[in-house]
Amino acid sequence: MKRIALHLGLSVAAILTALPLWWMVAASFMPSGEANAFPPRLWPSRPTLDHYATLLARVQLGRAALNSLLIAGLATACAVAINAMAGYAFAKLRFPGRERVARLLVAALVIPGQVAMLPLFLLLKQLGLVNTYWGVVLPSMASIFGIFLVRQYVQALPDSLLDAARVDGASEWRIFRSLVLPWCRPILVTLGLFTFMGAWNDFLWPLVILSDSERYTLPVALANLVGEHVQDTELIMAGAVVTVLPVVALFLALQRFYLAGLSGGALKG
Repeated sequence: MKRIALHLGLSVAAILTALPLWWMVAASFMPSGEANAFPPRLWPSRPTLDHYATLLARVQLGRAALNSLLIAGLATACAVAINAMAGYAFAKLRFPGRERVARLLVAALVIPGQVAMLPLFLLLKQLGLVNTYWGVVLPSMASIFGIFLVRQYVQALPDSLLDAARVDGASEWRIFRSLVLPWCRPILVTLGLFTFMGAWNDFLWPLVILSDSERYTLPVALANLVGEHVQDTELIMAGAVVTVLPVVALFLALQRFYLAGLSGGALKG
């Protein structure tokens, strides 16, 4: 009975979680005005693609999607490379002040990101990176969370294996490339997924740093759509589907590595 009750409760929770997503997709295919009906409809009476066509015509959806893909891809590639090297250094390399720096980084985790937004903007302004793609990407290239996620995973790598490679004459770069990176593949995929999702869905920082509508990311472009068409619920839901669909597809494709990275990091940490 306990097992039945547990599965029943999990099933109800899963349905309640999926219901808003289902309604979002269904509403995006409804004729105008039907999404505001009461009680809410869970299936369009006459499915239509008019709202997606409107998105392509009015919001420059393709341009905004390409901007988001470019920014999220650059941020993910840079973050995986930099955080992997930094995490390995904090886990296995000995250098003066390592523990002090580690404690300082952990303490910095409690500082909200919004606090650093103004000084970060002023710094990028001095560097001439305002209203550029690199201005959006740069803050995502390294994160304290990513460094310590990799660090906890790398700590389980046997020191004897690294010492044996050094005795055989392998350089530190060769050790990192040939031993550490294959070992860390699950956690690096997890980190990459987290970074891509964060960069793809980020709204506030691109809104602050970008002023040219040609460089707007998808969330910023769709936010402008909400301001212009606040009563067109079906159009807004179509924009939400376009934003969510790539992230969901990526997660489903990489969920095996994601779960392996999280469970492996928990056991090894």
